[in-house]
Amino acid sequence: MSLADRSRWPMTTEEEEEEERQNFIAIVTAFKQYKLFSSARVHKTESYLNTLKKEHQTMLLRYRNHLTKVRDCISTNDRVLQEMIKNVDHLFPNENKTSSDISNETNGHHVRKLKVQDLEKVQTMLKHVARDWSTVGELERKQCYGPIIEEIQKYYNEKDHDLSQIKVLVPGSGLARLSYDLACLGFYCEGNEVSLFMLIASNFVLNKCESKDQYTIYPWVHQYVNNLNREDQVAPVTFPDISPKSCGIKGQLYVSAGNFTQVYPDDNDWDCVVTCFFIDCANNVIEFIETIYRILKPNGIWINLGPLLYHFADINDENSIEPTFEDLLPIMRNIGFEIVKYETGVRTSYAQNPKSMLKQAYESIFWVCRKPLVNAENSM
Repeated sequence: MSLADRSRWPMTTEEEEEEERQNFIAIVTAFKQYKLFSSARVHKTESYLNTLKKEHQTMLLRYRNHLTKVRDCISTNDRVLQEMIKNVDHLFPNENKTSSDISNETNGHHVRKLKVQDLEKVQTMLKHVARDWSTVGELERKQCYGPIIEEIQKYYNEKDHDLSQIKVLVPGSGLARLSYDLACLGFYCEGNEVSLFMLIASNFVLNKCESKDQYTIYPWVHQYVNNLNREDQVAPVTFPDISPKSCGIKGQLYVSAGNFTQVYPDDNDWDCVVTCFFIDCANNVIEFIETIYRILKPNGIWINLGPLLYHFADINDENSIEPTFEDLLPIMRNIGFEIVKYETGVRTSYAQNPKSMLKQAYESIFWVCRKPLVNAENSM
């Protein structure tokens, strides 16, 4: 088994490196501030509860006790999160930085102002852990990863291919479960992720978790609404559902850090590119499609599953284009892809609380594209 991190942050200037350093320190600080930030929400509710009439407070005694349980769950989450950020300096590209340097700076005055979104992303990341690395997320993984894995195995089976020589890239790999599963099948697989929240968590699971169900978290504890029962909010989730270090990876697994469109300079390098809930993370989705086409080998395949949420569409200070699937089909063909197959209306969910009274599902698109031999050869 080969399990490692490959940092490919495209640093070109001192200013850019300083900006990335500040971002890294701020994110580590967000992990450190999780308990304070999350507990403030509980304190706000308790303070309001104390202003109610005595008879109302008496009626809500069980609810008050429940808030104490919520505090305890936040404390448990915090202990796990603090384990995650131990010795994470290798995820930052500056090799001269040490763990003590990062720790000192997060405790000092050199950090950019924390954003509420940073703190909320730490909370959200706990739900991603449940999705990718617990039995609770098994159904979602079957919905989203199952069709992708099945399609890859159709193109590259063990009878006809040495899977260790088949290079699979998973941009937007998140917590790296899909990449891990593909490596377990025998493929050479590399996940690529730009979010340090995800990189810190995946590094923890892949490199530091020694046994199955080693840790317990409470991923739904920040959901205060649409709870049928009190216990639904404070339901425990254990992870990882398998031991990553002892489950027998047949191939090789790597996780690279950096912006997908910038960190893969080599053309015609990958046999397969897999995108799952990813292509709509671009400001300009065409750049993603062009990059995928460029880095694929002739006759290589691109497998995609997900919605078209377009994450930057409603952010005021971000630019975004939001082409429909109808628009994307001729764009993909114009870039050079052969559309092998596609299917609409594939029902998928994403990091859902299975006990919530409100659930969201996507009617996702699943497609397989191929980079033709002729076009690829002519472009070389």
